Amino acid sequence: MSLDERARVPADVAVAEMERLIALALARGGDFADLYFEHHQTSSLLMEERIIRTASMGVTCGLGVRVVSGERTGYAYTDDLSWPAMARAAETAAHIASDSRVVPPQAVAPAAVDRRYGETTIGGLTLTERIALVERADRAAREHDARVDKVIVTLAEEIKHVRIANSAGVLAEDVQPLFSIRVSVIAADGAVRREGSSGGGGRVGPEFFDERPPEHFAREAARMAVTLLTAREAPAGPMPVVLGPGWPGILLHEAVGHGLEGDFNRKGTSAFSGRIGQRVASPGVTIVDDGAIPNRRGSLNIDDEGNVPGRTVLIEDGILRGYMQDRLNSGLMKMKATGNGRRQGYGSIPMPRMTNTFMLAGTDEPEDIIRSVPRGLYAKHFGGGQVDITSGKFVFSATEAYLIEDGKVGPPVVGATLIGNGPDVLTKVTRIGHDLKLDEGVGVCSKAGQHVPVGVGLPTILVSEITVGGTRQ
Repeated sequence: MSLDERARVPADVAVAEMERLIALALARGGDFADLYFEHHQTSSLLMEERIIRTASMGVTCGLGVRVVSGERTGYAYTDDLSWPAMARAAETAAHIASDSRVVPPQAVAPAAVDRRYGETTIGGLTLTERIALVERADRAAREHDARVDKVIVTLAEEIKHVRIANSAGVLAEDVQPLFSIRVSVIAADGAVRREGSSGGGGRVGPEFFDERPPEHFAREAARMAVTLLTAREAPAGPMPVVLGPGWPGILLHEAVGHGLEGDFNRKGTSAFSGRIGQRVASPGVTIVDDGAIPNRRGSLNIDDEGNVPGRTVLIEDGILRGYMQDRLNSGLMKMKATGNGRRQGYGSIPMPRMTNTFMLAGTDEPEDIIRSVPRGLYAKHFGGGQVDITSGKFVFSATEAYLIEDGKVGPPVVGATLIGNGPDVLTKVTRIGHDLKLDEGVGVCSKAGQHVPVGVGLPTILVSEITVGGTRQ
């Protein structure tokens, strides 16, 4: 068997082969079986200190076979798309989830898919053109300020071709592009060194730079690093916190979003379990997950189970309305699947995950929100954090933050961490700006060891009180 025969693209696997594999997967019983074929091309370029440190291209392909029997799941995968290897994977999954119940599979038929993004191809830029793009970013960052000491630029592109078939008769396929640039800058002034970062992208190709050139992200990263050179230590203690629009929605994603995923709620391990129809947030707070926004990083034509994502209202005017669901958990909870079944690749089992998650806009002027705070913190950019899904407790690092003094944004601060409880924070949102903004397109969500691209968003909001970790003054 040649490498070319083993590494077929998903479209090369015939419908008849798929139906035979599904029959094998259900040969020992089960409620449902599906096949996930993937052909994934990636390319990346990294420049550091004006030197191309790495340039890589890669291809992965394979098949994941799942059999579901009640709450039990059998899963097996292979990177060999020859018939014997695919059949072994199907038989292995069948063994794991064997059951006396047998649900006969239906004949698969292609399903029409609405397009939320185009079918670009990888390699639209030559290596010379890619190097020119990262050089432009490096140059713009250094020209921003003489104190810029170090610049790292990463340009990444991928194209994923997936084909999904299941025992319910679904046959769906998609070609999923993803393009991104990330710039990290370190500025130095004597012994003081600060870092700034910026980036963007989406389900597009190099045309992404038509509206946001590399220089845009380089200058933003440099601006942040240089601004923080004069920062003082953040104060500590409970205080009002204003979250800026856009990327600060990552706090919403982590502290609240994961708690609204179906698996945690089915198992009763989320702070939101069993609370549908109850008030969980302040009036005016509406949170949605929307995988249908054109060209967004977290958007999908189909999820990784072949379902079509749409706009799922999670919290409406402060009332919990629903959860993000995949097929398994929605079935066990007697709820509708919402198109949130996602997986990192063919070697990973699908689970309910976010796509683009954000709070809808309110009516307040952002400037009025800040003016209403005598003393507090304005958080503009966040880094990493930790969240306990069961309790909702979180700790987040604010990588760009400012004091609010007498209703005005004051000096920058460093070392600020936000410590709180996600569900509790939702009840302390007292003002919501009209300036909803989605992030630039660099979000990556991690769950159970799997990483998938996501989007976040937020208008300017005021949280009446969050504990800020810093230097007590």
